[in-house]
Amino acid sequence: MNRTNHPHNTEINVAGNLVGGKKIAVMAGPCSVESREQILSIAKDVKKSGATFLRGGAFKPRTSPYSFQGLKEEGLELLKLAKKETGLPLVTEITSMEYLDEYIENVDIIQVGARNMQNYELLKQLGKTRKPILLKRGFSSTIEELLMSAEYIMVEGNENIILCERGIRTFENFTRNTLDLSAIPAIKKLSHLPVVVDPSHGTGIWWMVEPMALAAVAAGADGLLIEVHNDPENALCDGIQSIKTDKFASLMQKLKLIVESLGREI
Repeated sequence: MNRTNHPHNTEINVAGNLVGGKKIAVMAGPCSVESREQILSIAKDVKKSGATFLRGGAFKPRTSPYSFQGLKEEGLELLKLAKKETGLPLVTEITSMEYLDEYIENVDIIQVGARNMQNYELLKQLGKTRKPILLKRGFSSTIEELLMSAEYIMVEGNENIILCERGIRTFENFTRNTLDLSAIPAIKKLSHLPVVVDPSHGTGIWWMVEPMALAAVAAGADGLLIEVHNDPENALCDGIQSIKTDKFASLMQKLKLIVESLGREI
């Protein structure tokens, strides 16, 4: 993936949508799928506002074993229903090779979460597919470690990799993580792969999502991964960092101004 050997930016075609091209990819939806009504409502709202992908968790690895772990197979079925209803391609996290065939068949972008960035056996199996993989930076991982994890996928033959900056752990405890926006130009200097930013996990605070999303695009990000919920106060997972659907609509309008000034599209 070395920029020296591959000077041109990689563009990944996902169900007719380019990630890494001139257009900014916006992946929006709830942290976790909670019900049929919830995911369908949010999916329709984010599409109306201009999202190009629907994100949502069916299988949720959590720090505490007592926290909500997702609806699992039922959640995946509900995501498929939301895709059928809206036409939005799906982005969802894989946590086990047990469901790999199901993901290959039904998921448009397979997400590897921060906890699994160095799960090399999982990365190798994903490398044997040709599905687009969204690889999140680990909690305390360096940029070099992120790129080496991507290499585990690439050496198996799959070059459809999207890198994701989602914040790292530092001494600061005001925010959930420290969103490393400097990683965007750094990765782009070293690699030709597209880079998206997750300001929701990067800050952990809903009112910080908008300014960090705007800053990420200004810094050169190829896309955003944003948590959107219709009732964040009662969300089963990460409600504190989820923006409401009306805030997402407002954010999309502000993003257009920055994107257009950069000669890109949204």
